[in-house]
Amino acid sequence: MTIEDKLAQDAFKNDEASHITLDQSTCKDCRERFCIYSCPAHLYSLNEETGQMQVEFAGCLECGTCMIACIYGSVAWNYPRGGFGVQYRYG
Repeated sequence: MTIEDKLAQDAFKNDEASHITLDQSTCKDCRERFCIYSCPAHLYSLNEETGQMQVEFAGCLECGTCMIACIYGSVAWNYPRGGFGVQYRYG
């Protein structure tokens, strides 16, 4: 079984509000975009029209990699509030 197969078995209960916030003024000047390449769930993207970073928190694996990978401290990350977030179903 591949990692993708295992991750596909996870369940998500999403809150209305994101538990991840980005400082768009810092993201605007970022050239590395480490958050895009480091997120194992591939939740980060750059909106080519507006130039803003976007994050789709609904599929977050709650690993915190994005916060560590951002060398400018633009990512503010907290665990979702109680009862929300990812539920791992395989191992």
